[in-house]
Amino acid sequence: MSFEEFGLNASILAGIRSLGYTTPTPVQSKAIPTILLGHDVMGLAQTGTGKTAAYVLPMLNRLSNSSRGKGGTACKKARALIVAPTRELADQIDAAIRVMGKRTRFESMTIYGGASFNIQENKLHKGVDIIVACPGRLLDHINQGKADLSSVEMLVLDEADRMLDMGFIPDIRKILRHIPGKRQTLLFSATMPDDIRTLTKQIMNRPVIVQVDHSMPAKTISHALYPVAEHLKTPFLIRLLRNIESKSVLVFTRTKHRAKRVTDKLQRDGFKATPLQGNMTQARRQKSLNGFRNGKYRILVATDLAARGMDISSISHVINYDMPDTADAYTHRVGRTGRAARTGEAFSLVTQADKFIVQSFERTMEIELVIRELEGFDYNMLAPRKQASVLSHNTASRKQAAVTYGRNKSSHYRARRRAS
Repeated sequence: MSFEEFGLNASILAGIRSLGYTTPTPVQSKAIPTILLGHDVMGLAQTGTGKTAAYVLPMLNRLSNSSRGKGGTACKKARALIVAPTRELADQIDAAIRVMGKRTRFESMTIYGGASFNIQENKLHKGVDIIVACPGRLLDHINQGKADLSSVEMLVLDEADRMLDMGFIPDIRKILRHIPGKRQTLLFSATMPDDIRTLTKQIMNRPVIVQVDHSMPAKTISHALYPVAEHLKTPFLIRLLRNIESKSVLVFTRTKHRAKRVTDKLQRDGFKATPLQGNMTQARRQKSLNGFRNGKYRILVATDLAARGMDISSISHVINYDMPDTADAYTHRVGRTGRAARTGEAFSLVTQADKFIVQSFERTMEIELVIRELEGFDYNMLAPRKQASVLSHNTASRKQAAVTYGRNKSSHYRARRRAS
């Protein structure tokens, strides 16, 4: 299947071609035709599966085919609303709209806390076609009469299960009171807990369920979480590596710059480590891979992109220096160990910022994420001076981190949010 087969507007297809997209992902192939027909859709899919495009493309198409949207002029009142749990996700969605819709000239904006209320108010007054918002700040604008949602004809709730964990569902219900009942509603979630199922029955009209299954880690892999403060990750990794009896350890970082920095630190501490990241030439990357494969290097520090296609069966440990964003990405990472009838271990360094990711993984993957502490490690080490004002350094925070990553703790966070 190609994007042309969806029958999208020519201006949208031009935007897709400019991005180099040719083949839809599974969630796009299933969701886009159904959304284009005007049905409400409940999508079960992880971040990273292409779900943003799965609803943005038909949304842009609907606006383009409407008489109000022809010519690409902005409307005084927003016609589409996307609600997201975090400002990071809101920014990602808005960026996707701008790229995929750059040939349509539709106006979009983000609304979330921590940004200028007045700037957001001015943009709302000028008029936009699409609003991407976090619930709390959007309610602030609604309550002050600055956001008029009476013309919204398409509503998207993205990462609904995470909004549930963060205690946003009551805010969602309040927002819905200001949106017309005659609309198309799309809800995307990695999991479907009972509260979300109840919500869908109340706000959606005979939704079509679109589900993309995720893969599971091999049964030969054991999994452990090590709660640790962000500024202690590198010294913690060094201590952990000294405790591991292995000739082959794969460490994953989120960015290529961090891969290089962590590798440099490990080398200075006497480890036989080498990086694998996007800034390296192909010859240098192959040299690192060959050295790791033949035992010249004990540790390979890599990014997800650089490690694609890597096939080394002798890796005994995978360490997530930074947690991946999706269950599928976690499965792909740890799948480098536990191969060829061997057992393997997957260790993840988790911070307070990772708590919702961990909760999502525990719900969606049939694995046990055991919480561990590293004996003899000084969890009270201070951060560098420039970070000292924003990071916690006491033992109590370390113990609380362990509580954070315990199973079935989402109610604890909802209760804490209501109390604050």
